[in-house]
Amino acid sequence: MPHAAGPTDQELVERARAGDALAFEQIIHRYEGQVAATVIGMMGRCPEADDVGQETFIRLHTYLHKYRGDAALGTYIVRIAINQALKALKQRKRWRERFVRYDREALESMEPVAKGSDAVDARERERLVHAALGQINPEQRAVVVLRMLEGYSTRETAAMLNVPEGTVMSRLSRALERLKGLLGPLFLENT
Repeated sequence: MPHAAGPTDQELVERARAGDALAFEQIIHRYEGQVAATVIGMMGRCPEADDVGQETFIRLHTYLHKYRGDAALGTYIVRIAINQALKALKQRKRWRERFVRYDREALESMEPVAKGSDAVDARERERLVHAALGQINPEQRAVVVLRMLEGYSTRETAAMLNVPEGTVMSRLSRALERLKGLLGPLFLENT
């Protein structure tokens, strides 16, 4: 994909494969915002999210020689970010199960909000949505993040997650039902 008066993604990939560190830096610069949005959508705003974002680009650099160009570079990078976020979420869950009782405070604080309430500003909405996203399984969360927050099509989402389009649709449907139950009137207000 060409970018404003700059090299294409494929040109940058070829240069990076040949050892051009500046070309790889350009790739990072182009896609760091997309990776951050994907990772934060999957994990919420937390210190681990920065680590996952960095690990995404480390993995990209390590496996750049395997990138065949079948999918757009951005799609390939987002797929790596999703996989790294899922891995981190599994590690987080194992840690919590071993050492910490699960804290349901975030969910309990999501009392139904009166429609049109001025008490819920944009930041509070974001916190509530991320808390609710944290309550659905990671596979469904990945679909919600890609389809609803990042705006990818069903086909693109299926390709990124390496699942059939029907699986994307069913996961999205189940996730939205769960979110509707968790967010109540706030959910209805935004649909």
